[in-house]
Amino acid sequence: MRALKKKDGFTLIEILFVIIVIAILAAIAIMRITTTTATARANACAAQQAVINTQIEQFMLDTGNYPADDAAFNALLDNTTYFPDGPPACQGPAPSCVYNATTYRATCTTG
Repeated sequence: MRALKKKDGFTLIEILFVIIVIAILAAIAIMRITTTTATARANACAAQQAVINTQIEQFMLDTGNYPADDAAFNALLDNTTYFPDGPPACQGPAPSCVYNATTYRATCTTG
């Protein structure tokens, strides 16, 4: 009978199996990170929108009227009394903040 040789190292199948498992775990992690980033941007934008709308209400209490149009809204955003650190801005690929002069509310989106 032949003597059994001691097996050293890994087979090609074992190495391929480990690489496949690592690739699957990396794909899941990347998807979670991407989703979390988008959710965080949306939440930050909603918080900025709430700040802007609160300051619109404060402007109304101070002056007795809401901003009449987009020009007045933009002037309010640039007013350091209401926004000492500058106007809040949403982060994202194409952030925008639109003022509705009928409802007196700003709506912000990240794109």
